[in-house]
Amino acid sequence: MINIGLIVNPIAGMGGTVGLKGTDGEDILREAIRLGSQPKSPIKAIKALKELDSIKDNIKIITGPKDMGENEAKLLNFNVEVINIENENSTSSKDTIKLARDMLDKKISILIFVGGDGTARDIYKAVKDKVITIGIPAGVKIHSPVYAINPKIGGRLALRFLNGKINSIEREVLDLDEEMYRQGKVNTKLYGYLKVPREKSFMQNKKAPTPLSEESSQKSIGLFIADNMETDITYIIGPGTTTRAILDTLNLKSTLLGIDIIKSKKIIKNDANEKDILECIKDNKAKLIITPTGGQGYLLGRGNQQISDRVIKSIGRENIIVVSTLHKLQNLKFKPLYIDTSNEEVDSMLNGYMRIVVGYKEEIMYSVRS
Repeated sequence: MINIGLIVNPIAGMGGTVGLKGTDGEDILREAIRLGSQPKSPIKAIKALKELDSIKDNIKIITGPKDMGENEAKLLNFNVEVINIENENSTSSKDTIKLARDMLDKKISILIFVGGDGTARDIYKAVKDKVITIGIPAGVKIHSPVYAINPKIGGRLALRFLNGKINSIEREVLDLDEEMYRQGKVNTKLYGYLKVPREKSFMQNKKAPTPLSEESSQKSIGLFIADNMETDITYIIGPGTTTRAILDTLNLKSTLLGIDIIKSKKIIKNDANEKDILECIKDNKAKLIITPTGGQGYLLGRGNQQISDRVIKSIGRENIIVVSTLHKLQNLKFKPLYIDTSNEEVDSMLNGYMRIVVGYKEEIMYSVRS
């Protein structure tokens, strides 16, 4: 019997669709709940665990109580052992750290954790390099390359490792200051290294900053988009320096790390959440303008969860405009752009090739996949 550790951060990602850019801190969590956000990580944990079904009879899931892993593992009929915590109804980073340390005593072969960069920090604090880990992405901001591309891939990666097909490698645990992040400032810090399975094609890259040399390319993209905007269309502008160039061209206030909505070249809403977007587009023709994350290549599902599956369904694939500098795509080595909306129907709808604006009157076709 192989022991596998499973820790689910049940509140990870709850700040995404409501535009709070994270859930670190009790006040932020309460605000996310007030705004109607629902837990995202339990569903992602289940997607990952399903990939271990073929070895179900040979493994035991060592996990936390209720939504910290117990509920998800039992739902799929795994053999489960629960480690208790002080307060099962109010989990915290201290609980994550305690669970991870207790799991080391259970001689686990691998530790699967579901969350964001804050969760990765807690796991690192607890286990350092004492066990192989795999992060299942569920947070709003995920800069650390200790996470799999998506939950399904994470489960497959765990399976490959447990079958002895791959070795391990150390990857960075990164996190940023959420308060500065909400102010549009990125301050990323290295906290340490976790051991993960050595399968680069299964793991996301770390987030890369935008080099100053890209500024002229971004300006030409911004000018092209601005010149071709239609007055009867509502435009949803995603986060990033490339999309910010559009609003700069129009002399409009932008939210670097949030969602802005404009119509007739005027601001309708800055820093919009999912509810704001759906309200603005329900009776209007709308287009979505987004750019992939530098270094990682995520088009949807990383830092722009306000653009939810419901938003994408309302707008339609044909009304999505992707913008990116060639430099950014070259740094990705022209690998496909990734989609991770947590809705398989929407992810499948977006698979294929999409047109990307890379300059003024310059476009290329590029592969997108879930």
